[in-house]
Amino acid sequence: MKLRSIVTLAAGAAVATVATLAVPASAQTPSAVDTAATQDASTQYIVKFKAGADRGALLKSVGARLGISLTDQRELAVGGHVVTADRRTAGLLAALQASGQVEYAEPDTQMYALSTPNDPSYPQQWHYFEPTAGMNLPGAWDLATGTGVVVAVLDTGKTSHPDLDSHWLAGYDFISSSTTARDGNGRDANPQDQGDWYAAGECGSTTAANSSWHGTHVAGTIAALGNNSLGVAGVAYDAKILPVRVLGKCGGTSSDIADAIVWASGGTVSGVPANPNPAKVINLSLGGSGTCSTTYRNAISSANSRGTTVVVAAGNSNANASGFTPANCAGVVTVAALDRAGNRAFYSNFGATVEVSAPGGEVRLETDPPGTRSTPQDGILSTLNDGLTTPGNPSYTTYMGTSMAAPHVAGLVALMLSKKPTLTPAQVLSALQAHTRPIPGTCTGGCGTGLVDAAATVAAL
Repeated sequence: MKLRSIVTLAAGAAVATVATLAVPASAQTPSAVDTAATQDASTQYIVKFKAGADRGALLKSVGARLGISLTDQRELAVGGHVVTADRRTAGLLAALQASGQVEYAEPDTQMYALSTPNDPSYPQQWHYFEPTAGMNLPGAWDLATGTGVVVAVLDTGKTSHPDLDSHWLAGYDFISSSTTARDGNGRDANPQDQGDWYAAGECGSTTAANSSWHGTHVAGTIAALGNNSLGVAGVAYDAKILPVRVLGKCGGTSSDIADAIVWASGGTVSGVPANPNPAKVINLSLGGSGTCSTTYRNAISSANSRGTTVVVAAGNSNANASGFTPANCAGVVTVAALDRAGNRAFYSNFGATVEVSAPGGEVRLETDPPGTRSTPQDGILSTLNDGLTTPGNPSYTTYMGTSMAAPHVAGLVALMLSKKPTLTPAQVLSALQAHTRPIPGTCTGGCGTGLVDAAATVAAL
């Protein structure tokens, strides 16, 4: 089934053919984070004096011993006093504690607003920051932004977009069929998205469909430029994107995708030049029905052995992900999709195969049953192209799908590796699952360990 007015929905494809996993659709974060402060780097402290203590005499005595002037500024509602020093000095807190006249003494640490990009459409990216079902991303940006990490997007290819152009690396077109690729040849060094549109009666559909520009949307969620006063921000907005084209007209084949997985992670593929920019993260927002093939198992194992984490969309069939591949393969991070209220999205696959969940959005049209309708603003906003068939102009659009959930996690993995490059795929998965938070809504069938929490995960590293 398809909701083409919004985007390509994953179809029940044959085992050898896969489809994209997308169904094409606030406020600033209020909290803050503290910074490490020491007694040597501060001139303001909070001191709780014991009952009966002579505050003035104590501060004068300690100050004289350290060669500073201490002033009792005011009492807090919680009982401590704000004490200031006329200059920074070592040993002040220890001296106050040693006096025996204070219950505790600590730096009055400075707080800062969470890092928030200046991209004008960022407030519409609820999936990053809303407290209900957002991924708690702003706190992670204080610690990492993806610098130095390459994320491979195995998808429909790339299109020119001002929010992505400086982040595209030289990728590759792995589509063997010239008909599927629409570029007149087989594999080549040009990963340009030629459009995946088709006419009525093609690709197993009775209706025609426009091009989805699916790879551009996925890439924007991962690494659209941040703080460029334009459009949106990506999860890892300083990471680089390696575009690897594996999907064209009517999808793509497992054989092409398997080779692309190996190549993207730095492995050798016969007849294809070596990849100069091996990726430490691979995003697969694609899938089809069936068991995990030996071909996929070998390709994923090969990527894992080179230290590459493979993130996979769970699928959009509202079914157990165990029946869909590569979501059911070992060695991957399989991601289910949640709606804006934190429930499993109506389309999302589920089950024990799912490792974690992330925002995927949910858009219900006026043609949907009463009580289920929503707006495009409940989808995932990212980069796109406005061409109906061949590439047109850069644009921004909301989509929904597990295709949109997976790049949230791929971007988070890029943040993790930017903070700690030595993480193995197994350690990445362990950290992701250890720091998820409970699903805010409901998830019948199982959505992994919960909703990914970017700030908690990156901070734990």
